[in-house]
Amino acid sequence: MECKKLSFSFFIFFLCMVAFAFVSLFVSCKQENSSVANGVFETKEGTLASDADFDLSDIQAGGELIVLTLYGPTSYFEFRGEDFGFQYKLADAFAKSIGVSVRVDVCRSAREMLAKLQRGDGDLVAYQMPKVDSLENMVTYCGEAPITRLIDSLAVVQRDRSVISAPEMAWAVRAHSTALADTLNHWLARNESDFFTLCMPVVAKKNSSYSSRRAPRSPILNRSKGQISVYDHLFKIYSQQCSWDWRLLAAQAYQESAFDPRAVSWMGAMGLMQLMPSTARRVGVSESEVFDPDCNIRGAVRLIRTLDSHYSFISNRDERINFILAAYNAGAGHVDDARRIAQKYGRNPNVWRGHVDGYVLRMSESKFYNDSLSFHGYFRGSETYNYVNDIRARWQQYRSMLK
Repeated sequence: MECKKLSFSFFIFFLCMVAFAFVSLFVSCKQENSSVANGVFETKEGTLASDADFDLSDIQAGGELIVLTLYGPTSYFEFRGEDFGFQYKLADAFAKSIGVSVRVDVCRSAREMLAKLQRGDGDLVAYQMPKVDSLENMVTYCGEAPITRLIDSLAVVQRDRSVISAPEMAWAVRAHSTALADTLNHWLARNESDFFTLCMPVVAKKNSSYSSRRAPRSPILNRSKGQISVYDHLFKIYSQQCSWDWRLLAAQAYQESAFDPRAVSWMGAMGLMQLMPSTARRVGVSESEVFDPDCNIRGAVRLIRTLDSHYSFISNRDERINFILAAYNAGAGHVDDARRIAQKYGRNPNVWRGHVDGYVLRMSESKFYNDSLSFHGYFRGSETYNYVNDIRARWQQYRSMLK
């Protein structure tokens, strides 16, 4: 009985100590008071519990580099089921160089990134962190010069207000991960001249036919014969499988590739209907088939049918076409994020024009892609908005010219 009482007392004492440790950790996180304003980290000194001894050899033994980042055009975003973002791609290339895979943990704030790094829930912050003296006892900054130059270049190239440049930016690892920091610094310095090549999808690197696509302008091969392209017979066959007007499918194909069956975008989309590698596999189009117009259109129509089923609750078929086109371009996850946020602000989530389209446009703004209703984060909503409008306008032209 005496032993049982002692064991029980020890159990209560243990629970109290756990509770005390949890409260202490919570308070220390609060006292850290990290925030981001206009891209600048402001942090009061503070420390969080972490495994100080966890370093490069442990990461290699585990086979996985956990990358912490935020959604954004230069950091990380999803596009048609694939992972993109210059900094994500660089982190992935670095991981391959040390023989491990990447697991991405997308955080909602800089405070969350830093807290997870210190707790050992992540190994590397792959995001442009302005250097702050008060953080130097918590993190080791890596690649200041290469990362600063990369962000400065991207801010100019992308002309995106959300790409914030600061005098000196860097990635970060835990303060005691010295081997990881040294290896990463050497890798970034050694590969800086190849950053843009490393960030290109493998399929774009491999395919020698890659070139910038022409601006869509609604051509017709032979108006007198009612011929839009040399692929009209395929559009007519496969459009029946998704109950679309064949001229709509033709308008989409021109928007995607300007009727170039060998087209490869810099993001890795391939062929007449620009199927991403993962999408092609999902719709049954093999790597050897993806540049075959028949196979590519067949795969695209399978995707359209899947999206048609996904949006089957939109009873108006013409309205549903808008959402199918938007989801084909950006992915259904991004479109559904915009629908949820549109509903939050009093719009009809099942109506495109004047309702959801306006919030698609806003999904490149941090207020909206960081909204709790946004599960898939940043995407270039202006591209999707124009994609839907341009295809519908071209479809209308085709219908008026070809009765």
